[in-house]
Amino acid sequence: MPQTLRSSGIPFLDDVPWGSHLCVFYETQDDLIEAAARYFEQGLDSNELCVWALPAAISADDVAARLDHQISDFDRHLADGRMRFVTQTEWFPHEAATALAESLWSGLVDEALTRDHAGLRAGGDAAWLAQASDDSAARYDGVIAQRLAGRPALALSTYDLTASRGGDVLDIARRHGLTVARRRREWQPFETPSWSTAADLEDALAAMAASIPGHDLLTDRERMVLRFLLRGASSKEVARDLGISPRTADFHRANIIEKLGARNTADVIRRVLIRR
Repeated sequence: MPQTLRSSGIPFLDDVPWGSHLCVFYETQDDLIEAAARYFEQGLDSNELCVWALPAAISADDVAARLDHQISDFDRHLADGRMRFVTQTEWFPHEAATALAESLWSGLVDEALTRDHAGLRAGGDAAWLAQASDDSAARYDGVIAQRLAGRPALALSTYDLTASRGGDVLDIARRHGLTVARRRREWQPFETPSWSTAADLEDALAAMAASIPGHDLLTDRERMVLRFLLRGASSKEVARDLGISPRTADFHRANIIEKLGARNTADVIRRVLIRR
């Protein structure tokens, strides 16, 4: 397959080769739809078959109405089948995920070529994968990489920042490589250091935290608590590991939020991982 570059439509990612797996973290539903509009508009303009696996909280009718205001001739693309929506269950099957994913991806690429499209451009919200207790996310990403290799297809995985833990965000960004964030109508590049061990991850989180405004105001204990929070630890888990009471852990958490000028714990994590 020729190494043809395709416009991703996503700022900071620019042109990417066929076979690329992109990742966008988003903060609000508007951010998600804006990112999807930019991504799929380029695909429709380039004669690609576009498929979006919608998050459970968004209906196809609502998305169609929103995209119709952002993409020229969207109704025609939808009616002609060049743009289609599928359910999250179809895109990210919980049972026999690997086998079903392979079948889904192969079938869509073949369909795109049969219908004389240049290729396939697909996207789906993968928040539940990030929260899975097993290695479902890594397995599924591996399947996508295999299905994309040597074929005219692009994939976009989107993740809700408000539902992602610090360590998860870094893991996701490392697996995808081509990663940006869309936060309250602003695009932000995402750079993550490489690591191969838990200690490397710990050092990466600490280094990223140290670079944000207000970090110098934290006490040594608060910085220690912050590192636990970035890994998604609860107050009870912080208290257990540090040998303090949950109430004291909550006290440190509140101080961290105030000193960093954040709204809540989730906002603290976002400030550290994707700096303003």
